[in-house]
Amino acid sequence: MAGDVESKPVARKFGWLRAIIFSSKAQLRGVILVSLFVNLLALSVPVFVMQVYDRVIFHGGLTTLYGLIVGIIVILIFEYVMRQGRSRIFQAFAVRLDVVIGRKLYDRVMNLPLLTLESRPTAYWHLLFRDLEIVRNGLSGPSAALAMDLPFALIFFLIVCVIASPIAWVLVAVMPLFMLLAWRSGISMDSVAMREHDVIISRDDFMGELLRARETVKSSALQKPLKPIWEARHGDLIYRSRERGQVADTHQTLAHVMMLSSTIAVTTIGALAILDQKMTIGALIAANMLGARMIMPMTQLVSQWRIISQLRHSVTRLDAVFNLDSERSKTGVKLARPEGKLKFEKVNFAYRNNVADVISGIEGVIGPRGMHALLGCNGSGKSTFLKVIRGLYSPDQGRVLIDGADISQFSQDVLAYWIGYLPQETNLFSGSIRDNIAITQPDITDPAVIEAAKMAEAHDFILDMPDGYATTLTESGENLSKGQRQRLALARAFLNNPPMILLDEPTSNLDENAEKKLAANLKIASRKSTVLVVTHSSEVLSVCDSILVMEKGRIVLAGPAKQVLARLKA
Repeated sequence: MAGDVESKPVARKFGWLRAIIFSSKAQLRGVILVSLFVNLLALSVPVFVMQVYDRVIFHGGLTTLYGLIVGIIVILIFEYVMRQGRSRIFQAFAVRLDVVIGRKLYDRVMNLPLLTLESRPTAYWHLLFRDLEIVRNGLSGPSAALAMDLPFALIFFLIVCVIASPIAWVLVAVMPLFMLLAWRSGISMDSVAMREHDVIISRDDFMGELLRARETVKSSALQKPLKPIWEARHGDLIYRSRERGQVADTHQTLAHVMMLSSTIAVTTIGALAILDQKMTIGALIAANMLGARMIMPMTQLVSQWRIISQLRHSVTRLDAVFNLDSERSKTGVKLARPEGKLKFEKVNFAYRNNVADVISGIEGVIGPRGMHALLGCNGSGKSTFLKVIRGLYSPDQGRVLIDGADISQFSQDVLAYWIGYLPQETNLFSGSIRDNIAITQPDITDPAVIEAAKMAEAHDFILDMPDGYATTLTESGENLSKGQRQRLALARAFLNNPPMILLDEPTSNLDENAEKKLAANLKIASRKSTVLVVTHSSEVLSVCDSILVMEKGRIVLAGPAKQVLARLKA
């Protein structure tokens, strides 16, 4: 299946994130420099307290006190400015992360092969954009500031060694305990956070299914039968959230007790040192403050580990998505509009979780031009075969060619322009009717849009609406009937008269009159385009030039329409 993706070198782990961070070197240097000043200025308060106790109180130095007050006020104002500056830099960095990673993630997800998108529940892809928010907050919020401040604990320790060496040994003994607690907290939070994330996906995916099937749920009164499933998944999430909260609270409480114990130990050892005249009271108080500044980042690390753990998992999930193979995004040479000759060379295809081939050994030629039908019972592989022809699925073996060129060499943009495609499930978007028809070609002229609507037998009902083509559709076009939605999707497939048109049950929601008119329009379109229709409509079959019959993924009968229909009726 390598033919439909772009070749690329083996990606370095988190290479996309490194590239974004390194492209912000100026901001990083600014943050580091400001953090240096902020942490150096943090020394001013302990030094101020020490000087007040040792020089002012014991020596009655009021002049010294006034000078110290003026100095500390200036320093505090400067520290406020520095902290505000650091916050502004972090905010600018957060905005840049949001823009760059958001664009990359959107492009990556939208350019993944359809099989890859179908391999995971919708909730998984939805939560990736929540991961983007977690990455932004983790790299520009309190966790990032904590990472910047942690290394400066060494400076505080060196100052304590200078002004209160007896206490330094206490801090040397205490710091490894906090580091061990932070490490243990990280391991515990990692496991519970992963379990919670999996349960969130399960619950949200089930809720998505309920909302997509809301008509079935309401019409069949499934609220009560489905409620136990919802409650089970929601209850599981509550349990996992509670488990994560208990783990976090246990470690935070232990960190708080350890911090108080450290203060008691520092004060006790300091008091004994003062009695032995090895240090002053001012030095003890200053050392206590500096020790708290050393320990505080460690306690914050324990409390912030949930965010750090979420950040790690979010980056890992995003990294996995960014390293997935994407579809071809560029076509090497711009080719002229094809005539529409489709050729199949022993095409095989199987879904990843299937042992048996869904499409097996199909070969032959369709077109150029003409009206062709694809028949077969449910599960025979008709819809899958259309997706292979359209390039949405890549064959495991064999090739699909357009005018002699393998479709794997073309981007999805090119294939979408050449091939009008109508899937079984009709999807419309919020916006006007015109925008929905012209969504693949926003700059197309109004006459072309109207012509496509006429071909799809949608023009008349559109004109009956008060706002005509400017009528605004609600989510998925729910303010239209199924037949109307299907005809708008058909108009999108007819847009710009593509050389190939693939339609999957285009008359399934149409009345008899509309079905007859559409069959006539398809016959007209087949004079310029190769039209391949999955259908069981007698009206559509009556205007076909040829018919192919599928059974268990194979073409078991093919030929002129009249001959095939006669054999099927025999």
